[in-house]
Amino acid sequence: MAAYIEPKVLKGFRDFLPPAEIVRRGLIEKIENTFRSFGFVPIDTPALEYAEILLGKGGGETEKQIYRFKDNGERDVALRFDLTVPFARYVALHKAELTFPFKRYHIGKVWRGENTQRGRYREFTQCDFDIIGSDSAAADFEILYLIRTALLNLGLDITIHVNHRGLFNRFLSYIEQSEKSADILRTVDKLSKVGADETKKTLTDLAGEQNAEKILEFIGAKGDFTETLNRITELSGGDCPESERLASLHWHMLEAVSLDEAAGENKKADPFILDPSITRGLDYYTGVVFETFLNELPDIGSICSGGRYDNLAGLYSKDKDSISGVGSSIGLDRLLAALESLDKLPTENNCRVAIACVDADKSGQYQALAGKLRQEGIPCEVFTDKIDLVKQYILAEKKGLRYVIIPGENPLDGAITLRDLAERRNVEVSIEEAVLKIK
Repeated sequence: MAAYIEPKVLKGFRDFLPPAEIVRRGLIEKIENTFRSFGFVPIDTPALEYAEILLGKGGGETEKQIYRFKDNGERDVALRFDLTVPFARYVALHKAELTFPFKRYHIGKVWRGENTQRGRYREFTQCDFDIIGSDSAAADFEILYLIRTALLNLGLDITIHVNHRGLFNRFLSYIEQSEKSADILRTVDKLSKVGADETKKTLTDLAGEQNAEKILEFIGAKGDFTETLNRITELSGGDCPESERLASLHWHMLEAVSLDEAAGENKKADPFILDPSITRGLDYYTGVVFETFLNELPDIGSICSGGRYDNLAGLYSKDKDSISGVGSSIGLDRLLAALESLDKLPTENNCRVAIACVDADKSGQYQALAGKLRQEGIPCEVFTDKIDLVKQYILAEKKGLRYVIIPGENPLDGAITLRDLAERRNVEVSIEEAVLKIK
């Protein structure tokens, strides 16, 4: 006899039982439908890449979290830690086959060996969407508007925090701290995790006490969008293209929101905040950056983040023509954790009907009967084992179904019995009448 192997799952990894997976797939379907409604198209990339591809531009803490190993051919490989860096490789490799601006979405699993917490795992699903090949403010705005639309379509009340990495870099240059920009950006990115005191201490060690005070003043600027923009622009040395881009974005946002309201949409007046503390920790961001928070559950953190990256794909191409992009990613697992906390998880089972097994020799006819319901858009399961009908009712209830069809002698013709499990009632109907009732 083979030795016993204890069934267990790695820390930070999970199995999904059908009820949970049905909810996940339903959310993915809603998100994907929104992406497609904006004209975005799906792509896919391998889970495993050469390590040099992934390490080329991730930067910071991510490189310490990557799952990296030698394969059987002694190749240095790693599991993807996000979907953006593989996308950059994808664009460089298939540039001649793509039409720009290229709008893509990619929904898939990624892996990071980080500390687990509520809504954060080592294997998790990202829902990415990008526009690459356009440097316009309209592209930045479309990504922001798509974030807003996708999450509103899920019934969520959100606020999007926006900043500009370029403007922050200009500010660091103005106070003569450009050479330490990467370390300063990563320190500021951890502000919400470690707190103001620890952030100030680290900034003081990096840039000195006086400059630390200036940085804290910049990232702590408050007021409405315009007031905050004016203040951080002043701290950066005056008007510049980066502040003009933020002003243009805000104008687009307000215009779109006002038109939504005029069309009768029930949407928040201005769900966008200029937040100078938003920097994003990855090195490849160069322009507008943003994070999205649930107003009912802000402590869970950002559920959708992203920004603009200039020529990320150029790292993997001998052709050094710049290909600028902007994109974002919805963290599906954190979103699910938030919906669960808010008691907003959908519970409906997509398969609402089962056909009972009365005669095991008629399974072909039962499948044909189920086919009639499926043609009408009604998901239908066929039970395969002939057991007591009461036990089949109990099975259907455990599966979350509403109806059981008990076929007659001639399943495809004549009357059938429709069992309403919620009402504990049977009625004899034709197949056509059953379809109408179920619908």
